Amino acid sequence: MSEPFSVPVTVRGYETDVQGHLNQSVYLNYAEHARWSLLRAAGITQAGLIGSGVGPVALETTIRYLRELLAGDEVEVSCGFEWGEGKTFRIQQTIRKKDGTVAAEITAIGGLMDLKERRLVPDPDEVLKGLATDPSLL
Repeated sequence: MSEPFSVPVTVRGYETDVQGHLNQSVYLNYAEHARWSLLRAAGITQAGLIGSGVGPVALETTIRYLRELLAGDEVEVSCGFEWGEGKTFRIQQTIRKKDGTVAAEITAIGGLMDLKERRLVPDPDEVLKGLATDPSLL
């Protein structure tokens, strides 16, 4: 099995809280950055999604904080889609320090919304893979 898609991120000082830890809301920003980076790597842009009449929606997100992150820490944020049957999919993400320590695990449930009908499309994996120039990343 190949390594999951990931992007490097360096924790910036202004992203930390009064205790010097990465602020809880920033974990979501890192996860979103990795998701869009994966979609771009697969050849899917925001404009391309909108042009095809669909847009991603977040339905649920869970974050497990396992180790602290401090300003200057360098991490890799992974991202992998898990396709099932139906209108939703799961995204598994890990934020890992350079030494391999897992700092956080993020699980999200999402879907693709038909922007005209305002309803989830029935086969989001087929739609996304159809838009991708490299569907193997998905």
